[in-house]
Amino acid sequence: MIAEAKAGRFDFIITKEISRFSRSTLDSIQYTQELLEHDVGVFFQNDNINTLDSDSEFRLVVMAGVAQDEVRKLSERLKFGFRQAIKNGHVLGNDKLWGYDKKDCVLTINEMEAQAVRRIFDLYANQQLGVRRISQVLYDEGFTSRKGNEFNSLTIRHILCNPKYKGWYCANKSQTVDYRSKRKIFLNEDEWVMYPDPSIPAIVSEELWDRANALYKRRSEQARTHQSRAEFHNRYPYSGKIICEEHGTSFHRHTIKSKSGEKEVWQCKIYHAKGKSACSAPQLRTTELNQIMAQIFNQLAKNRQAIVDAVVKVIQAVPDEYDYARDAQRLEAEITDLSAKKDRLLELSIAGAITVAEFKRRNDSFNKQIQGREDQMEALQAEEEKSRCSKEQLAAIKAAVEQELSFSSGINSALVTTILDRIVVKRESTKESIHLDIHLKFGGPWEAAFQREKSSLVGIRLRNITPRVWTRTI
Repeated sequence: MIAEAKAGRFDFIITKEISRFSRSTLDSIQYTQELLEHDVGVFFQNDNINTLDSDSEFRLVVMAGVAQDEVRKLSERLKFGFRQAIKNGHVLGNDKLWGYDKKDCVLTINEMEAQAVRRIFDLYANQQLGVRRISQVLYDEGFTSRKGNEFNSLTIRHILCNPKYKGWYCANKSQTVDYRSKRKIFLNEDEWVMYPDPSIPAIVSEELWDRANALYKRRSEQARTHQSRAEFHNRYPYSGKIICEEHGTSFHRHTIKSKSGEKEVWQCKIYHAKGKSACSAPQLRTTELNQIMAQIFNQLAKNRQAIVDAVVKVIQAVPDEYDYARDAQRLEAEITDLSAKKDRLLELSIAGAITVAEFKRRNDSFNKQIQGREDQMEALQAEEEKSRCSKEQLAAIKAAVEQELSFSSGINSALVTTILDRIVVKRESTKESIHLDIHLKFGGPWEAAFQREKSSLVGIRLRNITPRVWTRTI
């Protein structure tokens, strides 16, 4: 509206009352003045105030203050009404809570939807499936959202964490800190108000709900311990890097149990959700991908000694990239400057220009700043010392790099994560014959093909697209 007024689209605004124009006295005055600067007046009908009149600003201040106080009182009355309604057994909150029907603030169990809720808690707490997998299982079993789609992951999480499903009341999850802006903050769980409520019929037992939430908190904590959410979801070297050419979707990791133990495999998201009829892409085994990547790295690292020497050279150059001496000089200059300020402060105190209390306060502040700079200096010196690489350390690093490049102990997952960009599973791939396009973060792409016989990999063919030369290994 302000932008339209500045553009000259209109020259007068009529509003019912001040509280409908703004909930803040300062905002009311600010915006009306801003509009007047562009020759746009505002008329408040109930209060009979026209900002084009000479005395309008004074009247507006008075009336806006009254309106602001009315908003505050209304907020308090609403909160009181909520508390009274809860005392009288009325259930407030979401009117479309899954598994319940709500009428006149009374909840009754919707048995058809409650079956899905019980199944969610069973799959999560007893079978320990993940949220995405639960959504797929529910859809396969005929449980859908109210729109006929798969359950949203966020919906499942909300169901798992809602205490109403065990028959408990839960409130005070958030608090409005400003009634004018309605800004809310979310409170810690230990500040929530929770207790068994006979007016809320339970769909699952307290024991099952508590067990599901203990598992949910444990998994959430595991996710938080990683440096970032992306790191948690990409903690495997091939996570998010295997793409189905047919659908453009990523492959997800799964473990298959057999007599010989667990096998880590990757399946297209569509294949895993809807089966082979929906996606013909075969599953890939991590062991097969590791063999292919090891072969590529072997060809990339033909001149191993040159790579080792380059790594060592980079490590030796690292300390020179950061100017520790410059920062040390800066800290020393700041300490000297603060000491000089202390001396001048002492002179002022001796001359009686400042009180003893003021001298003590400011002197303590200078001492604290000097101590902080000295701590930074010690940390800087320790970091500089740590950055210097001894001959023994360089020799150990050199040996470790040579060992990694030999691939004698298998493929290094960190190396895959660093170098691999993506793997595209070609449309012509079958369970017995796999065709891949492998894109690295440098150099040209590679083509890989291999055959399977009796679930074993029997050969790999690699071709770098640039030289167009096939190599075959058995």
